[in-house]
Amino acid sequence: MRDGDRTGWQIRAEVSPRWIRVQFAGVTVADSKKVLIVTETGKLPVYYFPKEDVRTDLLTPSVHTEEHANKGEALYWHIQIGDTIIERAAWSYARPSAETEFLNDYFSFVWKKAEAWYEEEEEIFVHARDPYSRVDAIPSSRHIQVYIGGELVADSRRPVVLYETGLTPRYYLPKEDIRLDLLSPSDSLTRCPYKGIASYWSAALGGKTYKDVVWSYAQPLPEVHEIAGLLSFYNEEVDALYIDGEQWLLQEKDRLPYKSIAPQ
Repeated sequence: MRDGDRTGWQIRAEVSPRWIRVQFAGVTVADSKKVLIVTETGKLPVYYFPKEDVRTDLLTPSVHTEEHANKGEALYWHIQIGDTIIERAAWSYARPSAETEFLNDYFSFVWKKAEAWYEEEEEIFVHARDPYSRVDAIPSSRHIQVYIGGELVADSRRPVVLYETGLTPRYYLPKEDIRLDLLSPSDSLTRCPYKGIASYWSAALGGKTYKDVVWSYAQPLPEVHEIAGLLSFYNEEVDALYIDGEQWLLQEKDRLPYKSIAPQ
């Protein structure tokens, strides 16, 4: 583990015990059981692969570089597989700063430009998983009531409460306890590295449209299998959410930016 500190900035790097792979155009370009998971202040976790576990024969240098005040100059690489060229899809640091010297001879890849990422045999989405984030889905008997447009849309005493490090709890409810006739399915989909692929519903009540106010994971990842097929409402978007008769109110802690770009 390595840490750095400069004017409040911190960086942490540790070797993951998990087997990580990344594919481009059907080819595994990096495959390692010694990946570094790097986290730094205000940014998502990033996988860095040791040079010896990267198909460097598929990399060609680009002229693009980026200067990072705390890490040094990042050199970007194209990936060429047959006639396919994925431009500026990887980066490395030729001369990292003193605080990040551990990045020497490591490569990372632009997440969205990859075809697929795998942790062991499980495909992962959006960004590297943070080893310090925990997700627990716990069955509960709390009384949950949701109001939208003046209507009682959900009333349940059998939620599954999803707790995720640093985030507000979410309440997943059985479909039988929800007025599905007031919801319409949306075409929206999002991905979360901790939970899987979410689908959405919108509501049009009281003269107002609540777009994508409800979501569900039909086939969540095994760690949170308890929420499979259950529906959750955005606390922040509904008219009112009551928990055991007390109205949920937005707190400053609930304004924390969501790490994985997907709902909980």
